[in-house]
Amino acid sequence: MTAASLKQKPVRDLARLAKQHGVAGWHAMRKDQLIQALVRKARARQPVPAAAMRPKVAPARPATPETAPARDEAVALRIQEARERISKAKLLATRPENGRAAASMRDRIVVMVRGPHWLHAFWEITSASIVRAQAALGQEWHAARPMLRVLQLENALQASPSERVVRSIEIHGGVKNWFVDIREPMRCRLEIGYQAPHGKFQALARSNAVTVPANSQADTLDTHWGDIAADCEKIYAMSGGYSPEHSSTDLQELFEEKLRRPIGPPAQRTTSVDGEFESEESSDFQIEVDAEMIVYGATQPGAYVTLQGEPVKVGPDGTFRVRVDLPNKRQVLPIIASNPNGVERQTVVIAVERNTKTMEAVGRDVADA
Repeated sequence: MTAASLKQKPVRDLARLAKQHGVAGWHAMRKDQLIQALVRKARARQPVPAAAMRPKVAPARPATPETAPARDEAVALRIQEARERISKAKLLATRPENGRAAASMRDRIVVMVRGPHWLHAFWEITSASIVRAQAALGQEWHAARPMLRVLQLENALQASPSERVVRSIEIHGGVKNWFVDIREPMRCRLEIGYQAPHGKFQALARSNAVTVPANSQADTLDTHWGDIAADCEKIYAMSGGYSPEHSSTDLQELFEEKLRRPIGPPAQRTTSVDGEFESEESSDFQIEVDAEMIVYGATQPGAYVTLQGEPVKVGPDGTFRVRVDLPNKRQVLPIIASNPNGVERQTVVIAVERNTKTMEAVGRDVADA
């Protein structure tokens, strides 16, 4: 395993390798960080020469009254350092970004759908909430662990009381985002908080509800918002930003804060931190819509396939994919496949109808938006 070979792999594969090899904190790493961590793991697993493994035994020296206090002080220092590391890993409080004042922060966790198998959680937690959680857990606080819980929604309601915990993920402090791998399509939300050993959970914040699709082309795992910008509208839509039952403004506010521009329909847009989002009225507003359809399938490798009499390119694995114009009418599309020697043939017919209707334009009072 070398850095050169790892650079050829996509980020999602590097994340899975890091998880398999036990790389700590892989959820929040970028591609270059994942590569460095995996290379270090590979070097650590290399066999050590027998001579190097042979322990060097130093002659025992009797403890003296002068060395005993120094040794006790060193032990106490190591214990104190270990306690500080544990406390830092447990603390979920985050710092404000982009010049924001600490007073403007509030507890929130926002979830974005980044593909059919990944959710990206981003959170902000105030120090006051950590203090309240510590008081609520009492004696159980010392053994409590920071946790992300995946709550599956049993029906389509945004504020559904019918939720069940399907997964608990232990996290650590020092980060404010986490990638969660999802095994199957579902509608869910995330909850961040502390889990006590006896099962008590003290929640700090709950996220927006999202629907994880069965398939998606937006399977990207880069945490840089500059790279997200290209697909921000698609990620925002998959994360529930345009759904009719979407009521939380946290998702929209996060996108606008990070991208520094408005997102979503004008009626949903909030004012940016700099007050720069303004609308311009136009008297000749109009929209033109067209449509096309993608026909795809699979057959025997080397087969001959036609669509409406036109040959279709078949891949080495027998799959094919072709775009078809979708005019405003009903049409019948015959797909015919013949095996390589031409002895067998099979036909599949797709009937599809497009009915486009342009509605009358409706004006809206800006004061009511």
